[in-house]
Amino acid sequence: MQRRTFIAAAAATAVSTSALPAFAAGGRPIRIVVPYAAGGAIDLSVRKMATALESDLGTIIIDNRPGGGGGIGMTAVARAPADGLTIGIAAVATNAINPWLFKSLPYDPIKDFAPITQMTRIPNVLVVNAEIAKKRGIDTFADFIAFAKKESGKLTFASGGNGSAGHLAGELFKRELGLDIVHVPYNGGAPSQLALLSGQVDFSFDNLASAASNMRAGKLKALAVTTAKRSALLPDLPAVAETFKGFSIDTWWGLVAPAGTPAELVHKYNASMVKALRSTEVEGLFRDMMMETVTNTPEEFGRFMQSELAHYQEVVRLSGATVS
Repeated sequence: MQRRTFIAAAAATAVSTSALPAFAAGGRPIRIVVPYAAGGAIDLSVRKMATALESDLGTIIIDNRPGGGGGIGMTAVARAPADGLTIGIAAVATNAINPWLFKSLPYDPIKDFAPITQMTRIPNVLVVNAEIAKKRGIDTFADFIAFAKKESGKLTFASGGNGSAGHLAGELFKRELGLDIVHVPYNGGAPSQLALLSGQVDFSFDNLASAASNMRAGKLKALAVTTAKRSALLPDLPAVAETFKGFSIDTWWGLVAPAGTPAELVHKYNASMVKALRSTEVEGLFRDMMMETVTNTPEEFGRFMQSELAHYQEVVRLSGATVS
């Protein structure tokens, strides 16, 4: 991946610290860089995991570095010393989608990171404002397709930003329908969902962890999932792929260290983090957020990221998505 200076506005940093016993880092804190704003599903899951790590690791600082589609945070991780003091959160956007959207990135999504373990994989879900959907007579995915065709040229969809999984899903959906639907990008999943709840946009492809609470509250109505097959989390919802063959987009994230971090330390982190992720407290939070816990070895996570990078090359090409 070609390197060049990544120009972006300085991002505000949200930091929280939990006092933990000293670990191999000589008593210095371990920093986990989250390349997205505080308060979102990724941030909440990492903070919960960090608390569960207190029996194994030293002081942990959660360092939020939003901006640049996650590029600011991942650049910070890639350029950090490989001493075990910096860990990053690699996600589908940062390490599988962005490399095909940006002409160049300041980091290589494979070579610049040492995989530790995946944390989760979550379906994206087509959601609409429940109250508005009822007025429009939309109860199923088929109803929505019929409505979209009737309202061609008038609909809008929201996403958490250019190049996000929700953006790609919307672009692929437009392509399959052959309709003109306007994409409205927001700075993150929370403002995107707020726009849908307030009726400013017609639909979105949100990740299930973000949409779950408002689905339960009856404010958002889910119509389909974007995984290749139906999700065990929502077995009654059809997969978009049942109507449009090959449609497959979902959200995942996991833990990585800078390339060159000693393998012994990577495997030590893997053991500690897998134990934390499989703890009752963390798995309970993930279930509440309708997230599937996924853990694996560093080698397995590395192979998974490589396969996702290859998969999204074609997805980005088919979607026609671009980043201005």
